[in-house]
Amino acid sequence: MRRLPGLALLACGLVLATGAARAGGAWGYVDGLGVAHVADAPLDSHYQPLLADPRPKVIRVPGKADASTALLTWLEIAPEVRVVAPWLREAAQAHGVDRELLTAVIAVESGFDARAVSPRGARGLMQITPETAERYAGAGDVQRPADERLFDARTNIHTGARMLADLIRRFGRIDLALAAWNAGEAAVRRHGGALPPIDETRAHVQQVLELYWALLQRSQNQRARQLKVH
Repeated sequence: MRRLPGLALLACGLVLATGAARAGGAWGYVDGLGVAHVADAPLDSHYQPLLADPRPKVIRVPGKADASTALLTWLEIAPEVRVVAPWLREAAQAHGVDRELLTAVIAVESGFDARAVSPRGARGLMQITPETAERYAGAGDVQRPADERLFDARTNIHTGARMLADLIRRFGRIDLALAAWNAGEAAVRRHGGALPPIDETRAHVQQVLELYWALLQRSQNQRARQLKVH
C-alpha cells in the first residue's frame, strides 16, 4: 500500500469515504502501527470525528476562538509541557482518558504552571481543590498532605484524570463532564443535565473542547502512515 504523510492520508480518506461526505461527517483514528482508519460512522470506541459536523456542540461565547497554531506549537515545544508528557501518557492509559483531553484541560486551567493556585484554592496543573483531591486520591496518596500531592505534577495529573474519567462516565458526555468540572456537578443537574447558563462555564467548555479537537487532529495527522477506509 502506498504510504502518504498523515495529513494527506486523512484528507484522502475523507474523499474516499463518500458516504461520510454525504452524511456530513467522517470518523477515524490512527492505530499503534501508524495506520489511519476512516469510516462513515464510529465502528468502535477508537474512532473520533474527523470532519467539523460531528464536533461536540457548545454554545459559543464571544471572545473565545479556535485553538491557534501558535498555541499548538507551544504545546509541542514548551519545556514545562514536555517534562510532564510521560505522566500524561501514563494517566491517559491508566484511567481511559485521552491524553489530548488531559492536555487541553491543563492548558486552559493552569497553562502548565505546576505551582498555580486559583482564587478558589484550586492547585496545580489541573487546578484541583484539596476536597476533590481527597475524593479522587489514589492508593498511597492519602498519607501525604494535600498541598504536597497537588503540587506534585504526576499526582495532580493522575488525580485529575480519575476525576475526569468519573465525570464522563456519570454524565455520558465530555462537554457535560467539563461543565461539572468547572461549575460543579450540582449545577449541571439543576439544569436538567444540560450546560448551565453560566458564561464562565460555557467559555471553559468551549475552550477545552476546541483545543482537544485541534490536538486530536494534529496527533492523528502526525501518527498516520497508512490508510484504511472501512
